[in-house]
Amino acid sequence: MKLWGDGSETGEAVLDAFNASIGFDRALFREDIAGSIAHSRMLVKQGIISGEDAAAIENGLRQIEGEIEGGEFVFASEDEDIHMAIERRLTALIGEAGKRLHTARSRNDQVALDFRLWCVRQDRHLADLIAELVSALYGIALKHTETLMPGMTHLQHAQPISLAYHLLAYMAMLMRDHSRLLESAKRANLSPLGSAALAGTPHPIDRAFVADELGFDGVTLNGLDSVSDRDFALELLFNTAMAMMHLSRFCEELVLWSSAEFRFVRIGDRFTTGSSIMPQKRNPDAAELIRGKTGRVYGGLMGLLTVMKGMPLAYNKDMQEDKEGVFDAVKTLSDSLTILADMLQDEGTVFNREAMRAACERGHLSATDLADAAVKKGVPFREAHHLSRKATALADQKGVDLSMLKAEDLALIDPRLGELVGALSLEASMNARVSAGGTAKRAVLEQLSFVENWIKSVCSIKPS
Repeated sequence: MKLWGDGSETGEAVLDAFNASIGFDRALFREDIAGSIAHSRMLVKQGIISGEDAAAIENGLRQIEGEIEGGEFVFASEDEDIHMAIERRLTALIGEAGKRLHTARSRNDQVALDFRLWCVRQDRHLADLIAELVSALYGIALKHTETLMPGMTHLQHAQPISLAYHLLAYMAMLMRDHSRLLESAKRANLSPLGSAALAGTPHPIDRAFVADELGFDGVTLNGLDSVSDRDFALELLFNTAMAMMHLSRFCEELVLWSSAEFRFVRIGDRFTTGSSIMPQKRNPDAAELIRGKTGRVYGGLMGLLTVMKGMPLAYNKDMQEDKEGVFDAVKTLSDSLTILADMLQDEGTVFNREAMRAACERGHLSATDLADAAVKKGVPFREAHHLSRKATALADQKGVDLSMLKAEDLALIDPRLGELVGALSLEASMNARVSAGGTAKRAVLEQLSFVENWIKSVCSIKPS
């Protein structure tokens, strides 16, 4: 017999399975038990249930928590969801007192509470993992402030930069991801319990007491909104999608950089696989999988947005579809962050300074510097741009990079250029950009100092 209804329902296996969420919402058991304990304490404080019943309820719930954690709990499909599964077991353990736990609440505000608690916890957990990845990138960047590599636009060589500068771009992205997750956690950290089905309860409850017990900052404003709101889950999905997009961009570069065409990095053997037929292959599978799994996280976001877009107030059964995509997205991002940080810090992952330096000697990366140097000598920029273009054409004719031209080569184009040969140095080009956020070593060290202080401020881990 179902735990609700008059006992006459016979059910149908396919429909019952279709209706049930116990197969996935059991992941919320800790939140459900914590919420029930706080609710029980409030009920006894308000004189709604007896102290004896409250003590029995809390002891029973603690036992159930241990059973689930130990794998001893028997989940039954007829329970439908984690809330009824726990209530069934509680009633079996302590009798009538277990039936009093649900006083002054509905499954509507109960699931809203459980899911909020879970999402807030995951917001914070993912933020911690992001900080660890930033720390890993920081550690690598410190070793490569003078490692030249080509900065690109349109995947074409543009200007010389350092590997540290390139990695700092990803640190900046991840720091924004971290901020978004914590802002979402703060926004979601309000208790919906006490909203009951949608309109509150006639019992003399104390919502603020429950909120404080559970570590919330306060209570939600409106019961109708509280039981039908899933903004907190959508924000978590958006934040995971954004972070996965950033990881995917980096992994795309690692895939390119590990190829024979680039040779910028050798990824550790633990994170690559061979071929079933080609013995020489070292495929960057971990990076490719992170790149590929980004799509499933996007799917979770679009799925829940679609579920919610036509939802009339208040709770509707459609909202049972709010969890699986979120659970999957959080696990995907969590695994991706952990694996990427591990891969970057693996002793087998090595960045190839020589290959990066050699790549800077292709594509005439100091062309802008030659034009800028001419401007400083009083040549109008458009003319300077034209002269620099002629210099790159001369380098092409000679079959060398622009940085390899000599003073006499430049003087043949225009006498004023001969004395500017120093501007063609790749190191000078990189270090010329001293503006805040620039690629000069001095500017990069300032950026790294900012990141170091950020790492120290957001978590207890020591910067790598």
